[in-house]
Amino acid sequence: MNTLQNIFLREKSFENYSDGAVLELLFSTAGVRGDTQSIIQSMFDRFGSFRGVLEARPQQLMTIPGVTKKVATLVSMIAPLAKVWERANMENPDRIGNTREAEAYAKSLLMGERTERFYVVALSAQCRILGCKKITEGSLSECNCYPRMVVEAALMFNAHSVLMLHNHPHSTCAASPEDISATLQLQRLLNGVGITLLDHLIVCGDRCYSMSTHGDISYRNR
Repeated sequence: MNTLQNIFLREKSFENYSDGAVLELLFSTAGVRGDTQSIIQSMFDRFGSFRGVLEARPQQLMTIPGVTKKVATLVSMIAPLAKVWERANMENPDRIGNTREAEAYAKSLLMGERTERFYVVALSAQCRILGCKKITEGSLSECNCYPRMVVEAALMFNAHSVLMLHNHPHSTCAASPEDISATLQLQRLLNGVGITLLDHLIVCGDRCYSMSTHGDISYRNR
């Protein structure tokens, strides 16, 4: 067992690891020996960043000489496992009772996704999840949100209130003016059929932005 493996077993943390050291640990766990440093550098050169490496598909990773199927599998599992952790971290996965739980739920759906996606989560009066529907999936940089589809999804689940979730795969986590304008329009439409918009959350990497917390919208608006 090498030094990196011993350190991880002792600390159970990547806190003192560089990005390259994390990948080196995965290589050694997969049984790869030899000049792993040059292979790892090739991965960074090809995908641009540690995040780019983690979000690459296994088939893409295996185009790098020296990256075995086992290594590609281990690396590509990290982002999906983080989403599973976010879901497991919710006290009650069937209920969203506060912003922290809403952010965990949003990240469990959207963290690591390569294209922009938009979801509506329907809640009961007791904040239990009645259903979750993906409204649209866009390109790498944009996702069209169709107001009629949002309202139809909320009505289909007989929602008392809703959360809206989308991601910014390759940009800032903060809401853009267009995000806020579209959200306010959707809020007015939902209010018109007696449904409350509690929040609109934006996921970018491992971060989450709440429009309600930042004062961009208020669920009290009618």
